[in-house]
Amino acid sequence: MIPGSTALMTPEYWDEACRHLSRRDRVMKRLIPQFGQARLQCRGDAFTTLARSIVGQQISVKAAQSVWERLSMPWGGAQAVLKPAQVLKAQSSDLRAAGLSLRKVEYLQDLARHFKERGSRSPLWSEMEDEAVIAELVSVRGIGRWTAEMFLMFGLMRPDVLPLDDLGLLRGISLNYFSGEPVTRSEAREVGEAWAPYRSVATWYLWRSLDPVPVEY
Repeated sequence: MIPGSTALMTPEYWDEACRHLSRRDRVMKRLIPQFGQARLQCRGDAFTTLARSIVGQQISVKAAQSVWERLSMPWGGAQAVLKPAQVLKAQSSDLRAAGLSLRKVEYLQDLARHFKERGSRSPLWSEMEDEAVIAELVSVRGIGRWTAEMFLMFGLMRPDVLPLDDLGLLRGISLNYFSGEPVTRSEAREVGEAWAPYRSVATWYLWRSLDPVPVEY
């Protein structure tokens, strides 16, 4: 294992979720077998997951991975666990050189300060309901609902998250359920009702249907 990295974890519920989705939804029944044993992976480090989510805001999966690889190179590469102290010690110019906008540099620095200041007083997210976690996180500058939902999925491995602000999800629903016609958030929510209580898993497979690069945060 790379020094400073962490073993990736996968959700225990994944196989049951796949069976449930395949029974309930014809598109999922077709999509799921296409990706074999691939599944969502969790790094088990809240700061790294949130930092990766900030990096990935409003850019493609491929572009986000490229920026993250450059950003994390000084600390062990893409699989490294990023520490708040490392971000705070880094020069803003070096963070910008990795491909981050000035706004995202500020967001990462604010996130690092938030974690450093809270220390052991960080909330016990694993014991909180989804909406309570979202409310806690959106109080941090640069974290909106979408970023908090990515943390629920990839940081806490919550099974039933439907990120309706995610353009990839909407595009995946459009292509797989509406023959490429644009869909509204309301239509996406209606489609997602059949996926409960495993909407995170269905979302992941729709992302994969669009991009061969797995989404990681």
